[in-house]
Amino acid sequence: MKLILRADVDNLGRLGQVVKVKPGYGRNFLIPQGLAMMASAANQKAFETERKKLQAKMDAVKAEAQGLADKLAAAEVIIRVRTGEADRLYGSVTAATIVDALVAMGIEVDKRKIDLDEPIRALGEYKVQAKLHHDVRPEITVRVVKHDWVPGQDENVAAEGQETAEAPEASDAHDAGKAEPEETA
Repeated sequence: MKLILRADVDNLGRLGQVVKVKPGYGRNFLIPQGLAMMASAANQKAFETERKKLQAKMDAVKAEAQGLADKLAAAEVIIRVRTGEADRLYGSVTAATIVDALVAMGIEVDKRKIDLDEPIRALGEYKVQAKLHHDVRPEITVRVVKHDWVPGQDENVAAEGQETAEAPEASDAHDAGKAEPEETA
């Protein structure tokens, strides 16, 4: 079945291209969604008159995606997580977690647009790509940090600072011979 595409379709073609697809895909998806029309001489003439409107609509969608891409590229998403021994995460960071953090920052994105091959399972900084448009794919900087992390403080320095701050208190209690009750959480 030959169709004229009325919009850009991922993995198929661009606006105005004549493509050959399986009949079921064309009849059941592309034509009802308004993404394509049957390829015939009459439809080709109708498409040419409609092309400017469709192109303007596609340009508007791309411009909107580019505006959102600029916001995403400038944003640094910080996700605070609980960790166990050896800084292992309880659970993982998924596309939904990243979208929730973006919404908290005032940036609306659909979680299906976040291209995360597998969930993040370790602390650190990651570059995650977003698929906003066929031509617009910005990278989002995602930092996964401990829940008690303080901005401007390196994770290694924070961990060393906590160890050295706790060690003298423990040695003072043992040196004085006093057994203080331990707090359990």
